Amino acid sequence: MKAGSRFKSAVSDAQVMIVKAPAGEFELGCGGIAMVGGTAAAPEGVALAAGDAGEVLIGKRYVNADESLEMLCTKGGKGTLSLDGVALEIKQAKQLPSSD
Repeated sequence: MKAGSRFKSAVSDAQVMIVKAPAGEFELGCGGIAMVGGTAAAPEGVALAAGDAGEVLIGKRYVNADESLEMLCTKGGKGTLSLDGVALEIKQAKQLPSSD
């Protein structure tokens, strides 16, 4: 996994691009199923994990707890994004100082 890599969900239309990636090997998931590389074909007969009611929102950035991974959603879809089984969160905008 490296910056600029693209991945797509095997269970929905969701697609993401890696903005910042941690060192090492990790598994990206969407809807409880591993995501596939941008040009790879999605496996047949897979479905969202039971109870996964999440949704990936286009244009949002998703990060893990320590923000070592950052992804940009390029196409929305159903499912919750995860890194090694841990759900990712939408990156919050930084507070700017007030201009009194």
